[in-house]
Amino acid sequence: MAQVSLKNISKVFPGNIYAIKDINLGIESKEFVVFVGPSGCGKSTTLRIIAGLEDATEGQVYIGDQLVNNVPPKDRDIAMVFQNYALYPHMTVYENMAFGLRLRKYPKAEIEARVQEAASILGIEKLLHRKPRELSGGQMQRVAVGRAIVRKPLVFLFDEPLSNLDAKMRVLMRTEIKKLHMRLQTTMIYVTHDQIEAMTMGSRIVVMKDGLIQQIADPITLFDKPVNKFVAGFIGSPPMNFVKGPVIKKDGKLYFNEGTFQVKIIDAMAKVMAPYFGKEVIFGIRPEDIYDKLFVSEAPPENTIKATCEVIEPMGSEAYIYLNTGKNSLVAKVGGHDKPAINQDMDLVLDMSKVHFFDKDTDITII
Repeated sequence: MAQVSLKNISKVFPGNIYAIKDINLGIESKEFVVFVGPSGCGKSTTLRIIAGLEDATEGQVYIGDQLVNNVPPKDRDIAMVFQNYALYPHMTVYENMAFGLRLRKYPKAEIEARVQEAASILGIEKLLHRKPRELSGGQMQRVAVGRAIVRKPLVFLFDEPLSNLDAKMRVLMRTEIKKLHMRLQTTMIYVTHDQIEAMTMGSRIVVMKDGLIQQIADPITLFDKPVNKFVAGFIGSPPMNFVKGPVIKKDGKLYFNEGTFQVKIIDAMAKVMAPYFGKEVIFGIRPEDIYDKLFVSEAPPENTIKATCEVIEPMGSEAYIYLNTGKNSLVAKVGGHDKPAINQDMDLVLDMSKVHFFDKDTDITII
């Protein structure tokens, strides 16, 4: 399998509009890398440049040791799976999967062997004689993946392949693609706007915004150590809570002052936060790090706040509680059996060892 290297890649559209700017990235052989970000962040443009479907305005693309900027897509030894499946409606599943091999003049016996092998891997052997109109969305997506597998390319590229599927089928297919990667041991590059897909599938994730890479890391590092407010808010569901307020000092200790509550900054963070004394910062805490005081055996008063429960969303094993402090809105993710009264105040405990602080002017992570 092949490495993929992007060196100083930029794509500029008329009017000096940058779709992506100065992208540098090395993807290792057999790695599963996911590009994630909101619509218009440049992730699909980056993928299309790797595929050769878009030309880079600046920079170099390498697949293995070969510079491929001027190599046409058909000669890059890549296979791409699109969002819309792109199956030929007049061909059977077998013919769709075999079509690319026939164009390349593969022997009939080898075509048969490759199609049957791919169909077996994907569990679509019984569908080979059907036409696309006779298939469900999930089945068509499997055929589209199978058409890529038979090529045995150096690199697989996936451009939001699950967007057209229902929620249950998306969960199933992302598991199938992950298992496929482990079985084939090939290089895969996957684009999605869905951070849950990114977190569950990628060995490394590239988070993008406005054509720029914000952070590249494994899923746990992205979740625990986001480099800025954008990454912190984009990764995680529900998103991280953000509140602005100054750092103050009380009884010789540093506190964050939201306005309606004050919480003590733990000693391990105090040294880093000391330069921000008297300044406004952005305080971030994930919903799962906010607890109902009724379910906490030891609740430090300096970490306990009061808020009004406005809405509860039961999710089965867990529930989302939408809260109002009187100044800001917060979301807490609690156990499914925790059902506080609506429009009633409740005491909440914040896990101050899990909080994040961001510079108000740059959005860069302080801690």
